[in-house]
Amino acid sequence: MENNILPQYVMNNRRKFLKTIVSVSAAGSFSSSVNAIESGESIPPNPGEMPPAKPAAGIEDRAYWVAILQRIANPVLEKLVARELRKAMPVETNGDRAKAVSSTHLEAFSRTLVGISPWLEVQGLTGDEERTRNRLLNLVRLGLDSGTDPASPDFFNFHTGSQPLVDAAFLAQALLRAPRSLWGALEKRVQSQIIAGLKASRTIKPGNNNWVLFAALVEAALLEFCEPTLEQRLEDNVRTMLKWYLGDGIYGDGPEFHFDYYNSFVIHPALVDILGVLKKNDDRFEEFYRIVIERARRFAQIQEKLISPEGTFPAIGRSMAYRFGSFHVLGQMALIRQLPETIKPAQARCALTAVIRRMMVAPGTFDENGWLQVGFYGHQPAMGDSYISTGSLYLCCAGFTSLGLPPDDAFWSGTAAKWTAQKIWAGENVPGDHALHETHVLRALPSLKR
Repeated sequence: MENNILPQYVMNNRRKFLKTIVSVSAAGSFSSSVNAIESGESIPPNPGEMPPAKPAAGIEDRAYWVAILQRIANPVLEKLVARELRKAMPVETNGDRAKAVSSTHLEAFSRTLVGISPWLEVQGLTGDEERTRNRLLNLVRLGLDSGTDPASPDFFNFHTGSQPLVDAAFLAQALLRAPRSLWGALEKRVQSQIIAGLKASRTIKPGNNNWVLFAALVEAALLEFCEPTLEQRLEDNVRTMLKWYLGDGIYGDGPEFHFDYYNSFVIHPALVDILGVLKKNDDRFEEFYRIVIERARRFAQIQEKLISPEGTFPAIGRSMAYRFGSFHVLGQMALIRQLPETIKPAQARCALTAVIRRMMVAPGTFDENGWLQVGFYGHQPAMGDSYISTGSLYLCCAGFTSLGLPPDDAFWSGTAAKWTAQKIWAGENVPGDHALHETHVLRALPSLKR
């Protein structure tokens, strides 16, 4: 009976498969040093340690990213596949614990997935990295079943409270980013379970802020999956966000400006992915896609300039416990090859790698069982806003978005390069920065040709 809930490719050898995927083997690593990173052995104890003075080659940076990705994702994916996520995952929060427990498991999975799904979609990898990708891909496929099967002890909450709308949206966004390796490879039964979960989130009314895009992301995924959509939750919500544009690549988080990273955590990435789906279904949305790309490119330019020569960045605004997920936009623009002309791909890689390395050296980032702990640099419980719980922290994985580029892309193959702050503080003659001046008049967003 139990085998009936597993995909066909593991039905005949479930015990051996589970034994393999719940261990971190040498076959899933690039080298013995990467194995050490996964286990935490190579993370230096000195919280003041700086990133390496000598820039690493792209292949070394990529190996490091994959190793850190595994270390973060392994506990979530392994326990979900074993249907023990609720039992095993700690729930650290400064808010209402009962509310956190009801939603934190979907948070952990969907936020991990939104960042790693572009990498799971990469075709043509070989050797150890492909074995690693294939292992995690199998875990994710099984996890999608475990979390959406009503008979599972880890069945996700998609409709009770308000938080599930957020993470139904991140799940939807992740599936949009991996149409071949994830959505297209799932059994029809699992696809139906996911669709039921996404539709269940429609009972949640989004707030008058960036949450309008969560409802729109869910509808965009349903549109992609050939399901009927609701205009008031898709086009109307995109219209609302476009009205909140303030200029120079920045949107208000609602009618007011908030000095935080929500333009990167949610707003730009969601608009780009939603308009990408809309324009594919109706060419009248092409103009709007071009405009949101232009604005996202400017915001990516701003983000790259925020990374200091030492790989630090300002901890401003709420949700800083999402750590290097703050650079979602910069990674996304690299992924879709839309970086501004002032940022060479290898330059963005080196800047992002410096941030990841800097944050990962902090003691207390993980607990003794490998789960992320609340904090920005290590374990800093006071930095956990009331809505933050252990599952929330996995939005740091959004910082891995550009792993969706293949190893031969200039982002990874290019020679290590200084990022803007390094150049400026080294006294190099760097051109000044200039605001984005838009000359077009944005027309009213159309409705889908239904």
